[in-house]
Amino acid sequence: VQLQASGGGLVQAGGSLRLSCAASGRTFSSYDMGWFRQAPGKEREFVGIMGGSGSTYYADFVKGRFAISGDNAKNTVYLQMNGLKPEDTAVYYCAAYSSGVYAYASSYRYWGPGTLVTVSS
Repeated sequence: VQLQASGGGLVQAGGSLRLSCAASGRTFSSYDMGWFRQAPGKEREFVGIMGGSGSTYYADFVKGRFAISGDNAKNTVYLQMNGLKPEDTAVYYCAAYSSGVYAYASSYRYWGPGTLVTVSS
């Protein structure tokens, strides 16, 4: 499975962005698909995940602001981010879940290159 995240950019605080994660090689519906982020000098942290059934689970810090969705026909998962804050500035990654705790990066088998999101104050 190859994953490619896109849609990052520069946005003002309070603004919105939608990130996309396109999958190839195997349909993403075969996997639970997660999003992580990594800010400069910090560890990679869990943002949220969407299961094959469409169920979602999010980190506490993004609840109510971010939403994950998917389009099976396009083999793409999205991360809609609203109410962005400067502390949301990070490289965002999508990943295909393998096994283990959802919030652990080590639980994911496939990763795409990240896309940078910068939120200005």
